[in-house]
Amino acid sequence: MNTSKHYDIIIIGTGAGGGTLVHTLASTGKNILILERGDYVPREKANWDSRAVNVEGKYQTKEEWRDKDGKPLHPHTSYYVGGNTKFYGAALFRLRREDFGEIKHFGGISPAWPISYDDLEPYYLQAERLYHVHGQRGEDPTEPTASGPYPHPAISHEPRIQALSDDFERQGLKPFHTPLGLQIDEKNPQSSKCIRCDTCDGYPCLIDAKSDSQTLCVDPALSFPNVSLLTNAYVERLETTASGREISRVVVTRNSATEDYSADMVVVSCGAINSAALLLRSANEKHPRGLANSSDIVGRHYMGHVNSVLLAISKCPNPTLYQKTLAVNDFYFGSKEWNYPMGHFSFVAKLDGVALSAGAPAIAPGWTLDLMADHALSFWLTSEDLPDPNNRVTLDRDGRIVLQYTPNNQEAHARLTSKLKELMGRQSKCGVHGHDCHQGVFARNLFLGDRIPLAGVAHQNGTIRFGSDPKTSALDTHCKAHDVDNLYVVDGSFFPSSAAVNPALTIMANALRVGDHLKQRLGVATRSSSSEPSAVLAGA
Repeated sequence: MNTSKHYDIIIIGTGAGGGTLVHTLASTGKNILILERGDYVPREKANWDSRAVNVEGKYQTKEEWRDKDGKPLHPHTSYYVGGNTKFYGAALFRLRREDFGEIKHFGGISPAWPISYDDLEPYYLQAERLYHVHGQRGEDPTEPTASGPYPHPAISHEPRIQALSDDFERQGLKPFHTPLGLQIDEKNPQSSKCIRCDTCDGYPCLIDAKSDSQTLCVDPALSFPNVSLLTNAYVERLETTASGREISRVVVTRNSATEDYSADMVVVSCGAINSAALLLRSANEKHPRGLANSSDIVGRHYMGHVNSVLLAISKCPNPTLYQKTLAVNDFYFGSKEWNYPMGHFSFVAKLDGVALSAGAPAIAPGWTLDLMADHALSFWLTSEDLPDPNNRVTLDRDGRIVLQYTPNNQEAHARLTSKLKELMGRQSKCGVHGHDCHQGVFARNLFLGDRIPLAGVAHQNGTIRFGSDPKTSALDTHCKAHDVDNLYVVDGSFFPSSAAVNPALTIMANALRVGDHLKQRLGVATRSSSSEPSAVLAGA
């Protein structure tokens, strides 16, 4: 590792934002230091163990936050090289074109972004290539235009999922193949990295077949001599020059010792919650409310979607191994009966009896957890939550993170849930059990009714929003802090609205966009934004 303490760029965090940015900057020759508070996920049998992952939370942080009432909150998040992409479900959607404009919801207004879909589109294409996204253009009725095809064909449905897709089509819907970031080759299964198993969502991939930022971005970037990584490096605070206009020191705790580093450019990518907390921890005389926070925006407008997991139980078993291939967006912008957006539903990975034991749904006696798991379709429902300045990240007197959140736009989610129940109740007649095959749609009690609880922060975004007006945003349109000349943020913090699809691909695409801006600022020539990523960095 280069022992210099001054770098051209310091990147804090290695997830969807930071990891992707490292990828795009590695070949510039600039001296780059990556700081990651965690270590590599250990490769061990427990990677694929349901009890270890779903019940014991082996890979989740043991850090304790607080909720708005001061009660302990144990976040379902992980600190490792690759960030939460090591554990995500790898569903990689573009935001809809309309999501970049103002949208009227039943519960309020989703504000417009300061950039358009067209500004981000070439970078979406780059990100899809980099993260090996499999999909099929033209199936999703709400998908925006794209300047190129998906780099890989859609992943096929297994028979039970294909039957459900056919059923939805019979009912007038337009189901489609979920865009998925997996390194799978269905035509050549013996040489395919991905083996199409049932341990994807929530699990680290033991064979590195999931398209995560460690595997595809960070590790290849480290082959460049100008790129260095420090693990177990927790950034305590960012210090500024006397004017307050530049970051002068990045103060790190590593191996119980304090270290400090400096750089021409500092990029924060710790996740929307931890990035906001870092800026708040970095308050000083010039930035008394927190670094880059003259607008009092930092930490506010936290969003994480209105999410739920629902199980549709049938008398016939569901032998599907990998069921995440199907999605429905027909109600994304509303329906004939209700002219407001509802959201999206797709699937989580197959849940086994052990996973269900963490919060079994109430169902008729005689159904064991293993039996329920064998007979369940496991749906994932997402509706947009709206930015509220009182939904925010703050710090308590001991410096612990406090996450204050009151759900909103819940009527949309209730209607989306009703739509799913209605559709499942109208399934085709089963050849064995007739219409009695469908037993109903049930929520996991783990999720407090049918909602993911506050601790479920997988879709966190919105705490350091970008915009053109320094009075109402913390970052400019290039994700540079209005108040600090050499500070950037490239995780989901910059979102002004949450839309109703997974934020990961948008974070990745934006990191590539910001990367091109940083290259120009550092005097590095940029390649065409529509070009292919280099083979070594794409993990080819």
